[in-house]
Amino acid sequence: MTRFATFHDLQGLSVFITGGGSGIGAALTEGFLEQGARVAFVQRSDSAEFVAEMGDKHGRKPFFIPCDITDITALQTAIKQAAEENGDISVLVNNAANDTRHTLDEYTPEQWDAAMNVNLRPHFFTAQAVAPAMRRNGGGSIINFSSISYMMGLAGFPAYMTSKAAITGLTRGLARELGPDNIRVNALMPGWVLTERQLKLWATEEGLAAHMERQCLKEHLNSRDIVDATLFLASKTSRMMTGQALVIDGGVVVTG
Repeated sequence: MTRFATFHDLQGLSVFITGGGSGIGAALTEGFLEQGARVAFVQRSDSAEFVAEMGDKHGRKPFFIPCDITDITALQTAIKQAAEENGDISVLVNNAANDTRHTLDEYTPEQWDAAMNVNLRPHFFTAQAVAPAMRRNGGGSIINFSSISYMMGLAGFPAYMTSKAAITGLTRGLARELGPDNIRVNALMPGWVLTERQLKLWATEEGLAAHMERQCLKEHLNSRDIVDATLFLASKTSRMMTGQALVIDGGVVVTG
């Protein structure tokens, strides 16, 4: 997957990814496999075909655990299963999200709660589940996927944007709390990554052209573009980096 860097310290590490069987998550699973990591992931949909494909391609399979991440008990049980299979988790990647478009007027309290239960709540409770073993083992890396959408001030999915802004706040709070245990917590902020879902549902010719006008780099992002940044945050290459929001968007928003 990556053509640019090998992170030798990821060899043999136990990695847990939410939503690791499709879209950006599938690219992350493959990227960590290529680094020699032992990867477990959860996905609500059946990922048996993807697991078999990875096994054929790389000679070893990721450990797939079917799970609805809104069920926190099931999610934390999956983390225990992953640790039993691959060893204590050293790298947690909170990737799964649902960016279905919606408006203010049509949204119900039940839909709001459902959005937070997918897009925000799991980030907290997966961190809660992996932190004890990371403490025992002298550290670890937690990578929370946020989004540049709230930094751009986009319309069309206010609940999603709220959750993504909250993820950045959660990341900074956890970085402070877990830092004394050498557990690093960073947010990764993708731009508009043209996954199959995006192309099918929302990527119109006009929308793509308008977004490209806002990018400094004149090339649309794909899932592969997010992999190397995630590997960097997982690796000790970034060992003194925590509480940060790393933007990968081709130059749409700026930080600092």
